[in-house]
Amino acid sequence: MTALRIILNVLLVFSSFVVVALVLLHKGRGGGLSDMFGGGMSSGAGSSGVAERNLNRLTVGIALLWTAVIILLGLLQRVD
Repeated sequence: MTALRIILNVLLVFSSFVVVALVLLHKGRGGGLSDMFGGGMSSGAGSSGVAERNLNRLTVGIALLWTAVIILLGLLQRVD
């Protein structure tokens, strides 16, 4: 159980930093860092570019991984 807890803690720290970095890359009201990578190349007012959609998908995926790790760590804490 200790090895699993260490792996989950490392995964939690890594995914936390990645989620923060991905959120900072998103386009805000006045643009953002994602403009440098092609996120600002959208053609319509309601649509977003391919880079922004991919960034959204990646952010949601990593956030779901982060949530799953939190739940698993909580379940491991209850077992002990």
